[in-house]
Amino acid sequence: MNKKSLLKAIDRFSSANILVIGDIIVDHFIWGSVSRISPEAPVPVVNVTNETLLLGGSANVLHNLYALGAKAAICGVIGDDPMGEHLLSLLDDIDSPTDGVIKTDDRPTTKKSRVIAQNQQVVRVDREQSGQLKQNTITAICSFIDSHLSSFDAVIISDYSKGVICLEVMDHLRKNLAKHQIPMIVDPKPFHADLFRDATIITPNNNEAQLMSGVIIENEATLLQAATTLLERLNSTAVLITRGEAGMALLEKNKPIFTIPTVAKEIYDVTGAGDTVIATLALGLSSGLSYADAATLANFAAGIVVGKVGTATAGAAELMELIS
Repeated sequence: MNKKSLLKAIDRFSSANILVIGDIIVDHFIWGSVSRISPEAPVPVVNVTNETLLLGGSANVLHNLYALGAKAAICGVIGDDPMGEHLLSLLDDIDSPTDGVIKTDDRPTTKKSRVIAQNQQVVRVDREQSGQLKQNTITAICSFIDSHLSSFDAVIISDYSKGVICLEVMDHLRKNLAKHQIPMIVDPKPFHADLFRDATIITPNNNEAQLMSGVIIENEATLLQAATTLLERLNSTAVLITRGEAGMALLEKNKPIFTIPTVAKEIYDVTGAGDTVIATLALGLSSGLSYADAATLANFAAGIVVGKVGTATAGAAELMELIS
C-alpha cells in the first residue's frame, strides 16, 4: 500500500461525478432503551427517546459519495406519498439533483424501520412493494440515462431487489455505457446475477458470492474458485468479495487473488457498509487508482462505518486520518 497515492486520490474525489442507479430507500431509526420485558409476550419494551429518517439503499450510496467530497446524482423510484416528499427534502439537504428521481403511483416509497436499544437492533419493519415497474416508469429511467449519462465518470448499480434494476433498464444502460466508455460498478443481489454481465467490477458479500457462483467458500481455494466463476460468468474485469471480519478478496482478470485484511477495530453495526464500499471503490477508480488500491481505500472506509451505529457514512477527513 502506498499511503501517499491513496491520500492524493482522496484529494481528487471532488473532481469526480458519479451516477447511482438503484432502489431508493428511507431508513427509519427508532432509538430507545430497554429496562423490562413485556408482560404480554416475551419481548423487550422499548422506551422511545428519538426517531430519525435517513437516506437508505441506493440513496445511502449517494450520501457516501457526497460525504467523500464528490459530485453525484441518483436515478430511482419513489412513491407519490409523504415519505417520498421527505426523501426529496433529504436529497435537497445535501444539494443533490432530483431530476432522476421518478414518482410512481403504484407503490409506496420503500421504508425500513429499525428499533435500536442499547446500540442493538431489536426488530426491523419493512414497508415496501417490489416487483416489475410500470412500463412508463421504466421508460422514464431510460430517458434519464439517455439525457445525462455522458456527464458522469462512472455508474454505480445499487440493487436491493425492489424492481429498478431490471432487464430493460440494464440492457439500455449497457448500450449507452459502451458508447461513452464509462465504467459500471455493481453492488449485486444474487437472484438475477445475469443482469450484471459486462460490469467493470462487482462487489458481492461472501454469502452473495456463494449464491451467485454456486461455490461454498470454505478456504482460499474455494474463495478463488467462487471469484473466478463470477468473473467468467459475468464477463467482468474484476470482482471484489467483501467478507466481514475476514476483510476483502479482489480478483482481476489474469492476476492472482489479492486479499485485504479488515481494519475495523470494533464492529457495532454493518448497516450500509456495502454502500460505503461501493461508493469509495468507484471514487478510487475514477481518481486513477488501480483496482487493488481502490479496494484498499474502500476497506478503510468500511472500517470506519461499521464502528458507527445506524446508517452511516465515512467522510473524506476521517478516511485521510485513518490512512495517515
